Amino acid sequence: MNTIRSVCVYCGSSPGKGELYLKAGHTLGRSLAQAGLRLVYGGGTRGIMGAVSEATMRAGGKVTGIIPRFLTNKEATEQALARLDELLVTEGMHQRKHLMFEKSDAFVALPGGIGTLEEIVEIMTWGQLGHHRKPMVFVNIAGFWEPMLALLDHMRGEGFIHTGHLVPPTVVDSAEAVVPAILAAAAADGTPTEGVSSVIDKM
Repeated sequence: MNTIRSVCVYCGSSPGKGELYLKAGHTLGRSLAQAGLRLVYGGGTRGIMGAVSEATMRAGGKVTGIIPRFLTNKEATEQALARLDELLVTEGMHQRKHLMFEKSDAFVALPGGIGTLEEIVEIMTWGQLGHHRKPMVFVNIAGFWEPMLALLDHMRGEGFIHTGHLVPPTVVDSAEAVVPAILAAAAADGTPTEGVSSVIDKM
């Protein structure tokens, strides 16, 4: 069994449309804190990123923010960043992503934009190459990730994905289901258990 102590959450620095995505961010943050899991995230204090970190801290959880220096005034404020119990400022995006990987035992993708997509796909790639066996979870709020999941299934069908079974990502439909999915995957050493569906069950 893989021990889960910290969870990296990838998500948008914008709130998205409506309140649904922000609500999911708050719910996930509370869930992480209640489970005694440290949040590792991109350091932003706005949008969904801010919702996750704020909810984690309000519930008594620990938060590690990792943010490139050039984004400190775009995605956060100095006052808000000072509230994090651990803040790491990097010189660029590559160092940020490497630190997020090193400090995390699992990865979660909430709705977000191009940056969110790029980050979780890179983690999936490393898993496919056998560089890690850490759980990965897509939070498919209101079907947000359906187009991507369909594309991945298409890639598999066309013969371009062969070894993804090494670390099958999982998909859940609600923020409440994230922590149970992570713990189930860790207990099974990265293999999804009943009730947690594989993103690509025949990769």
